[in-house]
Amino acid sequence: MKVLYHKLPTEKSNPKSKFLDSLTREEIFSLMNQENLKIPKAIANQKEKIIKAIDLVVASLKNGGRIFFIGAGTSGRLGVLESAELPPTFDTPPTLAQAWMAGGKKSVFRSEEGAEDEELKIKSLILRKVTKKDVVIGIAASGITPFVLSALEQAKKIKTNTILVTCNQHQSLAKIAQVVIALGVGPEIIAGSTRLKSGTATKMVLNMLTTISMVRLGKVYGNRMVDLQAKSKKLKERGIRLVQEITGLNRPKALAALAKAHWNVKTAIVMVKKNLSYDAAKTELKNSQGFLGMII
Repeated sequence: MKVLYHKLPTEKSNPKSKFLDSLTREEIFSLMNQENLKIPKAIANQKEKIIKAIDLVVASLKNGGRIFFIGAGTSGRLGVLESAELPPTFDTPPTLAQAWMAGGKKSVFRSEEGAEDEELKIKSLILRKVTKKDVVIGIAASGITPFVLSALEQAKKIKTNTILVTCNQHQSLAKIAQVVIALGVGPEIIAGSTRLKSGTATKMVLNMLTTISMVRLGKVYGNRMVDLQAKSKKLKERGIRLVQEITGLNRPKALAALAKAHWNVKTAIVMVKKNLSYDAAKTELKNSQGFLGMII
């Protein structure tokens, strides 16, 4: 496929920032702020696609599948960030959400722009590591990154659920994945710098895909993070507060309950509210598929 790079929305020059280098810092601030205000509308316009993508993620995870984020450069780093945040927030296994970035781990910290053209490497990875139970989320602001498109192409061949998050609304991308979320944020104030509006919009969409999916899978009670991993002082304090707020216990008793539950907040709450042993509480949670609200 011949790509006319100068016609990509992510490569175009923004007329509003034509004289960016001659503006004051206050004027640049105002311009960036105005451009960022386009992001919520661009996301709202893709509501139906985002909901469909969430349904694919939930279906895959309920079927025992995993999430694979595929990207290069800024897009790849956003996938890395998303996958890294799920275990501490929702107590998911490290393998549940994985990020594969063009150029490998070293590219997370140092850019390797040529790595985004590595089509054969990612096709091989998809073939060896991904199953039809999984969901592959390709992230490509430009919509033409070979590393990402090849991953989605290979994933489709093995009947894996596929999603593309891009800032290119060209109709040619409509069949690249089962769901294509195309964010019309417009040209960046520095032409081609997709770490700006495009990156911000993409991050917000990825937040929606993972957070809403986790809520739908019972990882949240009300608006509380009851599946957190209490491995730091801050998170332990949050866990104590959660047990206190939901059960009505005072701090010493909440601490005792958490100790009996091996610092699993959700299990501690079930043990207290239902007057159950640790094993019985775990069984209750398993039977309710993790939904605390179904038990208490």
